[in-house]
Amino acid sequence: MKLAKFDSLVSLSRLRLVQFLMGVLFLYLLFISFEIPLVFKTTSAGFYTDALPRPLFVESEEDFTDKSAPARPTDDPELVRLAGSRTPPRRMWEYKEVSGLLFNESSFDSNDSKDEFSVLHKTARHAFVVGKKLWDDLQSPQNKSDSEPERQNQKQNRTGSCPESISLSGSEFVNRSRVLVIPCGLTLGSHITVIGMPHWAHAEYDPKIAILKEGDESVMVTQFMMELQGLKTVEGEDPPRILHFNPRLKGDWSGKPVIEQNTCYRMQWGTALRCAGWKSRADEETVDGQVKCEKWIRDDENGSEESKATWWLKRLIGRKNKVALDWPYPFAEGRLFVLTLSAGLEGYHVNVDGRHVTSFPYRTGFVLEDATGLSLKGDLDVHSVFAAALPTSHPSFAPQKHLERLSKWKAPPLPEGDVELFIGVLSAGNHFAERMAVRKSWVQHKLIKSSKVVARFFVALNGRKDINVELKKEAEYFGDIVIVPYMDNYDLVVLKTVAICEYGIRTVAAKYIMKCDDDTFVRVDPVIKEAKKLGDRSLYIGNMNYYHKPLRNGKWAVTYEEWPEEEYPPYANGPGYIVSSDIAQFIVDEFENHKLRLFKMEDVSMGMWVEKFNSSKAVEYQHSLKFCQFGCIEDYYTAHYQSPRQMLCMWDKLQKQGKPQCCNMR
Repeated sequence: MKLAKFDSLVSLSRLRLVQFLMGVLFLYLLFISFEIPLVFKTTSAGFYTDALPRPLFVESEEDFTDKSAPARPTDDPELVRLAGSRTPPRRMWEYKEVSGLLFNESSFDSNDSKDEFSVLHKTARHAFVVGKKLWDDLQSPQNKSDSEPERQNQKQNRTGSCPESISLSGSEFVNRSRVLVIPCGLTLGSHITVIGMPHWAHAEYDPKIAILKEGDESVMVTQFMMELQGLKTVEGEDPPRILHFNPRLKGDWSGKPVIEQNTCYRMQWGTALRCAGWKSRADEETVDGQVKCEKWIRDDENGSEESKATWWLKRLIGRKNKVALDWPYPFAEGRLFVLTLSAGLEGYHVNVDGRHVTSFPYRTGFVLEDATGLSLKGDLDVHSVFAAALPTSHPSFAPQKHLERLSKWKAPPLPEGDVELFIGVLSAGNHFAERMAVRKSWVQHKLIKSSKVVARFFVALNGRKDINVELKKEAEYFGDIVIVPYMDNYDLVVLKTVAICEYGIRTVAAKYIMKCDDDTFVRVDPVIKEAKKLGDRSLYIGNMNYYHKPLRNGKWAVTYEEWPEEEYPPYANGPGYIVSSDIAQFIVDEFENHKLRLFKMEDVSMGMWVEKFNSSKAVEYQHSLKFCQFGCIEDYYTAHYQSPRQMLCMWDKLQKQGKPQCCNMR
């Protein structure tokens, strides 16, 4: 009886214990369910903010637009305040093709003086105000809905604006600012005829040339310039001179009548071809079988030692003298002439009064369709201008013809890991052909295709809406264009350089940042090796200029207000140079704190900024001529002034022969 009672008591106590334990377990599970999310959240936040910086990359550019975490920039005041702080939030922009550099009007209002420095800041401020309107217009739904009909309308207008021939009288030519517009450029066999009369010589007006010694007579001159010009690429930049034909009837420094011909590509003059009355040498290359320079009568050749020796030699061997017809200099003061300029297979040919005078071979960087205008200036009365055998279809600078929308030319996704080198390529809105040539040449390098090196084009907005529309489509398709939202201006190229630094440190977190132009061919391997030689030090690598003095006169003059010192700081030539990421970070911080001094020469600006950085932390300056400033040299790292055709040729040689070789075709 007692045993049964004891067993019942034990069973009851066990039941209560089990119930108690179950209650404790329930409370424990309830507690854990509330604490786990908080613990994970705290741990995650501590990991990113305390242990390591938040990553600056995403899995892929395609996946980026689907992610909602990096919110699109808004007009929220708090968000704007955070964006303008010294250390902006580490996040990426939703629209990848727009630069993340923070621009606001106050950035260019810090200087109230009236010197050239503040003038440049005001120009930048105006460019961003106009650029914002252009970008807003480009983004508007109305623009997207009207783009197709407008494009069709533009296509019809272009088709109907390419006449086969154009004729202008002298008065009509003068009323059109002495420029004959050739809408679709030239083609093989096109020719332009000019009927004109040179002025009588006058005393030189230019004080630099007219400076005379006491007692000397006045310097008498008469000359004119005939130029084939290309489209204006960006605001503030002169149109390229595809052919510069300059007869100087009274001579120049030589004192004899001459004809000088040249080209100007990307605002850089080439080597002049001077015809001074002597026929081109027999061993000199010809142009379509014609000599570059014909002979004309000179007042210093009669009785020369060469003609005497030739006469005695011919008499000694009994050779009969051939009857030679000597022509005078083709232009004379107050005398009417008929000049015909024709486009051949290898170059341009100039005939005056039915006689061949000179031939000029095509230079790199141009095609016949680029010649969209003929200008005549100087001491000349134009009676009439006639152009014929012109192309009747739209010229090849149409983006639809240049852009090959194939997936293999698209930019690879941004990498998840570190980027060794970021290459920012400066370009203009309508440089469709140049960008396509870069995509099909050195950007195909294995390091870029594998995203270990990243390359992007940096382009500002154009004044023409149709170019901006095509540019935006190009950016969306290829994924390799970063639009810097200001109105393009040649003096403001420096802003694109700042944008390159910002993208290089915040979007791709690169160790080295390189800047180059869209007519620069880059050999990626040696460029990286050159940077790695200096290890983790702050570095500035390129074709350095030391003790370079600013020009105080002429077109490229720099005033003392712009640059009061007699020398520039050491700087690398603009077509290609490298800086370390800490220097790029310094430049962006200075810009966003309104402390960055802007200068109209982009490469000098970088030298100026590096010098300021060097005052607080030592910079390793590395000079190499292989970052070629003009053209191409043997074993180059970069080659400048390369046309799209040369780009493809150089890449082809690099792939097939395994060594760098220049392509100096015309």
